[in-house]
Amino acid sequence: MTQYLDFEKPLAEIEGKAEELRALAKSDAKMDVSDEAKALDAKAAALLTELYKDLTPWRKCQVARHPARPHCQDYVEAMFTEFTPLAGDRNFADDLAVMGGLARFRDRPVMVIGHEKGDDTKSRIERNFGMARPEGYRKAVRLMQLAGRFGLPVITLVDTPGAYPGKGAEERGQSEAIARATETCLQIGVPLVAVIIGEGGSGGAVAFATANRVAMLEHSVYSVISPEGCASILWKDSEKMREAAEALRLTAQDLKKLGVIDRIIPEPRGGAHRDRGAIITSVSDAIAEMLKELKGKDAATLIRDRRRKFLDMGTKGLAA
Repeated sequence: MTQYLDFEKPLAEIEGKAEELRALAKSDAKMDVSDEAKALDAKAAALLTELYKDLTPWRKCQVARHPARPHCQDYVEAMFTEFTPLAGDRNFADDLAVMGGLARFRDRPVMVIGHEKGDDTKSRIERNFGMARPEGYRKAVRLMQLAGRFGLPVITLVDTPGAYPGKGAEERGQSEAIARATETCLQIGVPLVAVIIGEGGSGGAVAFATANRVAMLEHSVYSVISPEGCASILWKDSEKMREAAEALRLTAQDLKKLGVIDRIIPEPRGGAHRDRGAIITSVSDAIAEMLKELKGKDAATLIRDRRRKFLDMGTKGLAA
């Protein structure tokens, strides 16, 4: 069953009427409603194109958070073979908000790491809605260091509202764990590519996305804070999230202009959740291209270029 966002309500009505007509036709074999249903389908397709032609930043946030949007596990299962999950930080526990392990990407051995939100109530609670605790970031550090030791490219899939801000996480050194993960991204001498597949929230996202190449899905978002959090701080009113989303410049289009990301991966009409197969193919192709761009570079060059990329971040947009 399709889940519609607030701004998609007119679309829901049209597609709902088309489904009703088809249901009536099934119950009465003599009834021919094919022409009417096709007309409604065409109207819905045109409206869908119009709705997604020029999404506002806030609407992009809604699309990026869509519950049916493909998550890390969906990409891992579809794009990688021989995936062997590795668990735990060898210190405290295993954080299910972060998944990672050894795999083959187009027959090339790699290390893949990503945030996983879960796809139903039970799994979302288990995965803590993709909000990693310190042990999650320390697990990522362990896997990145392992990849560096064996010369394996690292692929990260970012999809988190941000690191978990709970009392236990703070007691176990949340900020230090995030900083160590970011530092490890900068230090490993292997190709590191990141794709923001949904939400890229705060330092929790940067800890995985301090990469040689960073790509974003067309309707994903990447920001230092959520629009709701920003609105609560600046205006003392979380309902001003639309204004905050505009000010944060969190869309892929804005971040490409600023030089924060390197490429935008187009999404199917209506968002990634409307055609999972197509978006998974597009992401796979983009990762392959980014790895190809880094092929042949030695460890020193990879590290130097990665550091320079982040030192220069933002100057491209300011110069323009």
